Amino acid sequence: MNEKFPYPPNESRRLEILNDYQIMDTPKEDDFDGITRLASEICGTPIALITLLDETRQWFKSSVGLNVEGTPREHAFCAHTIVEQSGVMEIEDARTDNKFSGNPLVQGDPGIVFYAGVSLIGEEGMPLGTLCVIDRVVRKLSPEQLSAMHTLAKQVIAQIELRKKIRRLNEANLQLRETNEFMQRFATTVAHDLKNPLSSISMSAEMLIRHLQEKNDEKGTRLASTNLNSSNKLTQLVNDMLDYSLRPEILIQNHSDIFLEDFLSKTVSMISMPENVRIQMPHENLVFRTSEIALQQIFINLLTNAVRYNDKGTCEIAISCSVSKEQISFTVSDNGIGIPQDALERIFTKNVTVNAADCFNQTSTGNGLHTVRFLIEKLGGSISVTSQIAKGSCFSFNIINTPG
Repeated sequence: MNEKFPYPPNESRRLEILNDYQIMDTPKEDDFDGITRLASEICGTPIALITLLDETRQWFKSSVGLNVEGTPREHAFCAHTIVEQSGVMEIEDARTDNKFSGNPLVQGDPGIVFYAGVSLIGEEGMPLGTLCVIDRVVRKLSPEQLSAMHTLAKQVIAQIELRKKIRRLNEANLQLRETNEFMQRFATTVAHDLKNPLSSISMSAEMLIRHLQEKNDEKGTRLASTNLNSSNKLTQLVNDMLDYSLRPEILIQNHSDIFLEDFLSKTVSMISMPENVRIQMPHENLVFRTSEIALQQIFINLLTNAVRYNDKGTCEIAISCSVSKEQISFTVSDNGIGIPQDALERIFTKNVTVNAADCFNQTSTGNGLHTVRFLIEKLGGSISVTSQIAKGSCFSFNIINTPG
């Protein structure tokens, strides 16, 4: 490395952190200029600077009393400040200082005599540069002035950190917007791909029903009618999910009165249930108000999991519900394989799976319960689970009962 100026320990990491702030070569900003003006006034110096040091230069983010953008790093007083363990360097008369008397900035323009700098400490305690004041006459800062410089240096870092957070937030928002746009396009394509064969199935079922009715085939007519009803329900579900993917706000806005018995019957009919499944329904046909499509997705996920992760001869599922003016509470319990205690919270995390495969030897994406918790939280509630290995699990959740 260049021996003309000192390097802080772990200089490569310091430069990585400086670059990550993306502050170098950005335009002048009033927030920073206000700090340098205040430093100049408090210390009574004609020059005040906010400097940042990269590999070869010190660059001025803000300056009072100088009309240059920076200097070579080998000439920079601040290159020496950032290696000081105290983070402070004060030179009363650079002309008589062995380290700086031959410096071009002392012998030439701007004719530095007095210098005082405080390091700007960023992430991991790395010095990014300094807040410094300069004069062309001998002087010394009072303890009060030095304390003010420390306070102002912290304000500089706060401004730099704020800009980094805003930039990252904007980047995250852009990525989220792009992801949402992709998902909307994907959902639209899938919905159309599904609706075409569903329409064909419905039309075929209607024609088959008419044909069987003409032949007085009651059993065949009932089977064809079941097929038609299932097709119509699936078409409605596809339409609802398409609406939600295009307008997520309907999850919160489009609430309706739900009759529990009808709702559960319709939801269960959408799931391919093996013959060994027994579902115990609530005894009361309660009425409440929430988003039907969101609640439907919650139950489809929970019921499907109860079936998939069950190794008993008879899969037993029990659903209970209680309703108050403000809240709806549900439990869905099963006699399945159970969940390890150390995984009870992790199962709600995206892309997390506890079992390599279900009882049908099918793998999971690990997004089902993550989606369940997301939907429940959007409906103003929360979810928890208790479980015993080989005995089963019980999911309990509540959501807001929205006013009619």
